[in-house]
Amino acid sequence: MKIDVLAVGAHPDDIELACGGTIAKLVKQGYSVALADVTQGELGTRGTKEIRAKEAQKAAEILGVKTRRNLHVPDGNVEVNKTNVQKLIVLIRELKPTMMIIPHSVERHPDHVNTHHLAKQAWYYAGLRKLKTSLGGSPQESFRPHHYFEFMQWHEFNASFIVDITDSYGKKMESVRAHTSQFFDPRSKEPPTKLSTPEFLESIETRAKYYGQRIGVKYGEPFLTNYSLGVSDMFDLIIHKR
Repeated sequence: MKIDVLAVGAHPDDIELACGGTIAKLVKQGYSVALADVTQGELGTRGTKEIRAKEAQKAAEILGVKTRRNLHVPDGNVEVNKTNVQKLIVLIRELKPTMMIIPHSVERHPDHVNTHHLAKQAWYYAGLRKLKTSLGGSPQESFRPHHYFEFMQWHEFNASFIVDITDSYGKKMESVRAHTSQFFDPRSKEPPTKLSTPEFLESIETRAKYYGQRIGVKYGEPFLTNYSLGVSDMFDLIIHKR
């Protein structure tokens, strides 16, 4: 399988919350997208790993991605070690994405931080020809995605660019709400969490509106890169007329 974009998140629902609108937009534009959850989110206060797996699959179907994988790294114990890096290297070499989307390096949740470093190391080492991996008993060829971009979760950064998700915001929120066990559901009998309040989902909309306003559109999602970006047509840029 050869895909265009691989998005990596620590827990099921991380990708939807942070960049679900961008994923939906890429799919609508005709790009092939895959999602990878590093853990099953089994330490979450609400839901079980079985429930969360079903919710993640439903969200993937809503977004229209080609595949969604889980690396089965223990939740709350995302270590940046040889075993875990190799799991992601194998996936990168299987899917051969042109681009990766990964968590930002500064976060309140250690799993998010470690997933950033895990993804960054796998991105690099996947391109080393002498680092051997296999899939289904067959040796894999080395492959390194062209670049990666970091998405925003709790910690805010100065965005390198903002994606206009106005046309895909509805699909983003539909995918978020597919994770019924985690977010506001008046029928739920499970313990409340910060994420399960109506105010949390309202904050997701507030952030999308804020970053949309920065570029003069209704909704936006911010990304960070440490690399210089080139454009072939300056008229492709969206610049807010103040």
